[in-house]
Amino acid sequence: MRFSFSRIETFLNCPFKFKLNYIDGLDTLPDYDAADNPLTIGTAMHHGIEQGVSKAIREYVMSYPVLTDEIETESLKLEVLVPKVRAMINPNAIFEFRIETDNFLGFVDYIDPKSHTLLDFKYSNNEKHYLESSQVHVYRHLLEKYYGMRIDRIGYLFIPKIKDDGASAYESIQLYRDHLRQELNNVQPRIAYVTYDENKAKKTLLQIPKIEAVSTYIKSKNRLCWYCDYRRYCESNGKEDFMILPKNERRKIGTAARRKLWIYGAPFSGKTTLADKFPNVLMLNTDGNTNFVTAPVVRIADVVEVDGHITKKTLAWKVFKDTIDELAKKQNTFESIVVDLIEDVYEACRLYMYDSLGIKHESDNPYKAWDIIRTEFLSTIKRLMNLDYQNIVLISHEDSSKDITKRSGETISTVKPNIQDKVANKLAGMVDIVIRCVVEDGDYKLSFKSDETTFGGGRMKLSAKEIPNSYEELARIYDTTAIKSAPRQETVKVTEEVKKAESAVVTATPETAPEQSVVEYGIEQSEEKSSTPVEEPKTEELSAGWSGNQGLGEETPAPRRRRRRTE
Repeated sequence: MRFSFSRIETFLNCPFKFKLNYIDGLDTLPDYDAADNPLTIGTAMHHGIEQGVSKAIREYVMSYPVLTDEIETESLKLEVLVPKVRAMINPNAIFEFRIETDNFLGFVDYIDPKSHTLLDFKYSNNEKHYLESSQVHVYRHLLEKYYGMRIDRIGYLFIPKIKDDGASAYESIQLYRDHLRQELNNVQPRIAYVTYDENKAKKTLLQIPKIEAVSTYIKSKNRLCWYCDYRRYCESNGKEDFMILPKNERRKIGTAARRKLWIYGAPFSGKTTLADKFPNVLMLNTDGNTNFVTAPVVRIADVVEVDGHITKKTLAWKVFKDTIDELAKKQNTFESIVVDLIEDVYEACRLYMYDSLGIKHESDNPYKAWDIIRTEFLSTIKRLMNLDYQNIVLISHEDSSKDITKRSGETISTVKPNIQDKVANKLAGMVDIVIRCVVEDGDYKLSFKSDETTFGGGRMKLSAKEIPNSYEELARIYDTTAIKSAPRQETVKVTEEVKKAESAVVTATPETAPEQSVVEYGIEQSEEKSSTPVEEPKTEELSAGWSGNQGLGEETPAPRRRRRRTE
């Protein structure tokens, strides 16, 4: 395994989380709740510092299935804060520099070869944690040892987060945004330098062989548990696993691809007709609209049986779960399972849980009911999606009634499946691709997301924006993309030379390590920094090791996407 600083830190915080993430390779459903997802906006903030505001906002918006008021509000933070940060740094510096050794891989956010400065960007108010961290110490140590770079200053560029009451505390979304903009205008990013401690860097790197020798990974309960992606899975001892994605394993050549699709569209746009073309299909139908379906159908509806004076009612959700139980036995010849319509199945789940909880609406128990119902629904759908069938297809009607207020005040409409937003976002993470059925001038087409107002997404990015509404065309482009995007196995060997070097490392204990000093740096305190672009340093001005990514076979480090950023 090749380690990064975040992998080392994850192990030190919780060995069990390290195992789930890096040993077991368990990935979780993406979090599409903009207000509670600092990771996505933090990543866009990093790219915006390097590439500019417009690209940052575009990247941020397109990270979600569809535009919402919350996403537009979060974009305002990029609009105001990114220019402030860019005015504090050298735009011609090196961004996202890749550090790679036999057992370590890291990316340095910012290296200025003119001032020999190394910075890591942090979109956080938790400055104390980072100032005590060994991250930038590790980066400087490796850059000097393996790349011959001269680093004189190391530190962090802190981008403050604004904490507020949310839009619900204001009369309108625009009034809330005006207040937020004022708050953002009043804050200032800052740079804090720390005194380099080589022993601190070596002590961190010495953790790698220790972690590699571990065979038991214990759970470590701490304040970070609440923010952990694996919290539900961990607390339930693996029973609540609907947030865990299946492994993205390579497809064997010559075998049929397993496809997980979510298809939505307006009435009569060809959704059910397309699904009927899948091979050996079974329809789990909720609305009775099966007049033009040739496939076998299981009706998902309440079942009432009368035996004399006794009436027995089986709710639709129970029928659905019982059907999944039967399908799990694989005592049939079906290859494709279609749920038509998934929003009706969710409503059936709500009614079933109302009966179980003794309530008439989620608001009767607002602290638990919403979560209990979503957990019941999503856990069951996750089980359906994991069934061993070639194709599993969800179908929805579309909803175009939702208006979104842009930052400019303009009102636009979005197109998305007709199901609750929080549920829709989780379903989008369970499928490979979300497809919209459209009809234009009599032509039936399958459209893949190309703008922020149309709901789309999934884990597969198809090259085409739209294709004819045809099972054969869909299967062709899907399978072609699946083969190209399948992950490749990487084998990393740790050389004996590096192992010997690590074993000879001398570390300092916390008692003997030098005290760390912190120097604050703000735009008003510096004569070196200004909003005027800095002239790009010439090659002869650079010390040894600064001509691009020395030893990596490329002049400019390619930007990479951060999957996780934890505080």
